[in-house]
Amino acid sequence: MRILATNDDGIMAPGLAAMRRALAEVGEVTVVAPTTPQSAVGHSISLHEAVLCRRMDLGDGCVGFGVEGSPADCVKLALLELLPDPPDLVASGINLGANAGINVLYSGTVAAAVEGAFYGIPSVAVSLEDAERVDFPGAARIARRLIQQFLAQRSPIRAPKASGLTPEGSVPTRTRTVWPKRMLLNINVPDLSAGPPVGVKVVPQSMKGWRERWDSRYDKHGRTYYWISGDAEAEDPGVETDVSALAARYVTVTPLQFDLTSHDRLDTVRGWDLRL
Repeated sequence: MRILATNDDGIMAPGLAAMRRALAEVGEVTVVAPTTPQSAVGHSISLHEAVLCRRMDLGDGCVGFGVEGSPADCVKLALLELLPDPPDLVASGINLGANAGINVLYSGTVAAAVEGAFYGIPSVAVSLEDAERVDFPGAARIARRLIQQFLAQRSPIRAPKASGLTPEGSVPTRTRTVWPKRMLLNINVPDLSAGPPVGVKVVPQSMKGWRERWDSRYDKHGRTYYWISGDAEAEDPGVETDVSALAARYVTVTPLQFDLTSHDRLDTVRGWDLRL
């Protein structure tokens, strides 16, 4: 089992270290991650500047690749250049702070997992709810157990070997396993300082937004600058999402997709009979 580990908090972030150590019990882990924090960069990629990369000592005898770019850059570079063979899994995180609801669209952690899924590799994003005392090793153990269960769901298929025909003239086969095409999962772990999670729930992403506002201030030259702030909108009563389940102290699992087409509206828009 070959695993590519990445994140958006930076290659020396404790969440990435915890997940790397936990996943080392599952397979061979290679780290390719940003050299600096890249939180909330979304799915940005570097098109107009060079992407620098260097081998880095991760502090415990392990070596990874530090990339001066976005999380999506890291996965692209790893898959197309740095790794001799494609990984069996891309694992992004553990992020400091939940990536649930609309935050999924801004998250560099999720974007790295999406990039892996672009290339047909099963990918997982893992985030831990922020708290005064953050337990990354505990969250990593939870993530590892879930990932092992996900891997156990792969379906066996039989494919022909490249070695040609057997002496009897039949095509030899070998067995390998695959996940459903472009499997992409988003995992959020609640604050563990309050005790173990209640359980695990597979839930949809919340589509509630934020009541946002800008706080204006002035620098020493009298120029105006702004800090964004706001509060999350409340979930509708009786509707269970990643946000509400996380608040109820469940570990949430949400399968994601990157097809943004609103398929149920295609016929409606076609019915407008748009013309040039």
